[in-house]
Amino acid sequence: MSYLDELFSVAGKTALVTGAATGIGRMAATALVKAGASVMIASRKGEDCIKVAGELNGLGAPGRAEGFAGDVSSEAGIAALVAEVKTRTDHLNILVNNAGVSWGAPLESFPYSAWAKVFGVNVTAVFHLTRELLPLLDAAASDADPARVINLGSVMGMQPLADDAYSYTASKAAVHHLTRTLALEFAARRITVNAFAPGPFQSRMTAFATGTAEQARHVGNHVPIGRIGAPDDIAGATLYLCSRAGSYVTGAILPIDGGQSVQHGLTLFKE
Repeated sequence: MSYLDELFSVAGKTALVTGAATGIGRMAATALVKAGASVMIASRKGEDCIKVAGELNGLGAPGRAEGFAGDVSSEAGIAALVAEVKTRTDHLNILVNNAGVSWGAPLESFPYSAWAKVFGVNVTAVFHLTRELLPLLDAAASDADPARVINLGSVMGMQPLADDAYSYTASKAAVHHLTRTLALEFAARRITVNAFAPGPFQSRMTAFATGTAEQARHVGNHVPIGRIGAPDDIAGATLYLCSRAGSYVTGAILPIDGGQSVQHGLTLFKE
């Protein structure tokens, strides 16, 4: 194995990626499988997870995938998911809290229920699932190779931008703060906690705006780097944070957004 391969290797590691049947979760799971990890893929749609796992196993990659149903929208659902994971492994090197929901509506009609629903999945579930899986993360953690937690934030949690998704943008800011909090608390356990803050990528959640090539180009024109995100952008970040290359990084909110997090419309003296 070359130095580069060794530095970014996740070979032999065991991972759980929630909400991984589509979008960014699938991109992260694909990267881990291609790099040699054993990846559990869980979401509410168990059949979709089984199908995706089969497709990943058909790539001929050194890793493998297994898919099953897992619903993080309730305490009972999280308990069932944790129990299922424990039947499949006694340790967990990597946890990717990717499952998330959004809600869009104008300010005047934005419903009260949209806050509890979005925060329940995007924030409460991140905390509760991570806490319940701590024994498995502890079992995998070491000084030389910490266990890794990656939470899914968003560029919308870094910029004051709602786009009619008021509870979503607030929930992602909460994910960023929770990530920093847990990073500090888990450091002594040799568990790193970081977050992705993606900009626009093609996913089921963004299909209304990026579902076609023309739409993707239109959205990409609003990104400083001139395009929306691609699977390799998530893959690179995932392998960095989950390998030896990222073992000293914790509490980071990693922008994967083509420059949107530093984009502004301010000018002072230059027109």
